[in-house]
Amino acid sequence: MKHIPNIFTLLNLFFGCIAILYVLQPGLIPLYNNANNFLVPDVNDTGTQYISIPEKMCMASLFIGLAAVVDFLDGFVARLFKATSEMGKQLDSLADVVSFGAAPGMIVYQFLRLSYAQQENGLDINVVWLLPAFIIPCAAAYRLARFNVDKEQSFGFKGVPTPAVGLLIASFPLIFWYGNIAWFTTLLLNKWFLYGVIFIVCYLMLSTLPMMALKFKSISIKQVTPFIILVLIAVSSALLFGWLAVPITFLAYVLLSLLVKQPEQ
Repeated sequence: MKHIPNIFTLLNLFFGCIAILYVLQPGLIPLYNNANNFLVPDVNDTGTQYISIPEKMCMASLFIGLAAVVDFLDGFVARLFKATSEMGKQLDSLADVVSFGAAPGMIVYQFLRLSYAQQENGLDINVVWLLPAFIIPCAAAYRLARFNVDKEQSFGFKGVPTPAVGLLIASFPLIFWYGNIAWFTTLLLNKWFLYGVIFIVCYLMLSTLPMMALKFKSISIKQVTPFIILVLIAVSSALLFGWLAVPITFLAYVLLSLLVKQPEQ
């Protein structure tokens, strides 16, 4: 029984590896028309103006989402079977580096490629301009290592949790191909926006800003209200904006965490 939680943790890692595999599959390929103008792949196109290709990146988003589900469940299962251990804690962080650090970093890397591909000779861009995407897994690894040695994060987090950042970035392919939100699609093709995302999410992970955690010292209206507000924002934005609800909920989580006083450890 004591190894059941570790199986869930390893499943998190397994899904993260599959996500990376899908990111590396063909899909983010720049397409050009007869006039040599760059075209954004559009899976909903009729074929008269764009060339439709299978998009693997969205499958990466799916597996990062599945990794998040089992990442949540492994702690629950560990408490259920009273099988919490220091090894399980370390194993969980190692899995999170892959699923919510490396895999999202690869997604940003591919979007940077697509962004530069719009420029003249963009396909020949020096790889140095793409490497900032890998600051994300580095920041995730540092944040997780700090969490493992910090004994003061029982009922709240210092810095944004790595899975939250992973889910935020995992939403980008879904918004890009299925969101039908032109202005956000344009942003995802802007290299400066992508560099900004890298800087912001890494800062949020490495910061010591107090963030909410789904853990309570005691159940009270004051403690539960922020989570109820967050759920309402997530559900309403999902109904109104589809996949754009993920970035909206992420922003709401950060703002609520900063506005609401976190419980003493």
